[in-house]
Amino acid sequence: MSDYRISHIAALEAEAIFIFREVAATCQRPVLLFSGGKDSIVMLHLAQKAFAPAPVPFPVMHVDTGQNFAEVIDYRDRRVAETGVQLIVASVQDAIDRGMVTEPPDGTRNRIQTPVLLEAAEKYQFDALFGGARRDEEKARAKERVFSFRDDFGQWDPKNQRPELWNLYNGRVHPGEQIRVFPLSNWTELDVWRYIGSESIPLPEVYFASEREVVDRGGMLYAVNEFIQPREGETVFKETVRYRTVGDANLTAGVRSEARTIEEIIAEVESTRITERGATRGDDKTSEAAMEDRKREGYF
Repeated sequence: MSDYRISHIAALEAEAIFIFREVAATCQRPVLLFSGGKDSIVMLHLAQKAFAPAPVPFPVMHVDTGQNFAEVIDYRDRRVAETGVQLIVASVQDAIDRGMVTEPPDGTRNRIQTPVLLEAAEKYQFDALFGGARRDEEKARAKERVFSFRDDFGQWDPKNQRPELWNLYNGRVHPGEQIRVFPLSNWTELDVWRYIGSESIPLPEVYFASEREVVDRGGMLYAVNEFIQPREGETVFKETVRYRTVGDANLTAGVRSEARTIEEIIAEVESTRITERGATRGDDKTSEAAMEDRKREGYF
């Protein structure tokens, strides 16, 4: 007898493809948030599969803080050219120059991404924004729906969300309101890496172990670059590290690792007991509710 069972990864892929098609059929102006990080890379790959052989029927958008890893921006531009999708860049530096936002005294720009994102969504009248958030990443994201309703200020109210019984999604919104859509909600970090391996998806080099000059700051290893310089009393030393997640270069720490291939990374992730954001993201360390506070303001 034929075995019609499919693998766990194939089931996750089918669910994500269904979500992409559901949004394309329901919403007027969707956009995919694309940073060049592994989750957005997988999303773009899934979007291509969802609509092949036709092109992806919506643009991709990067909220660019200007503090990115150079390898990630190079990858972003290369991938966009390969796929032929339209790239929209919402620049935080441009918003600072126009006086729309003010750069914090510490020079970090993660928090001021939110008004730039909301301005771009209003400018292009996007009613659905695909994001790469997963429920295993962080406790605020664990309670978010696949279709996450945002009001006409772009704000998230976790107590005012729509039921998603039997995978039935309601994408109807009034003018000015948005749905944030998370096709990878039910994936884990390990699922993402296994999918990348099975699909042979190329990635930026920062995800693979390499010897880098770093400083130890609060137990986290930050690579020395144009955005991270040693403070008084800090010692620069060389360490073999890789990045489990990619954010701003001045807020994302590396982890000690010898994993230089997808297979080695999968083996490493299988044995870890701390999420990638918990291990490496300085922007989530400001308070216990840092992520939820930002999401309530309109963060993706």
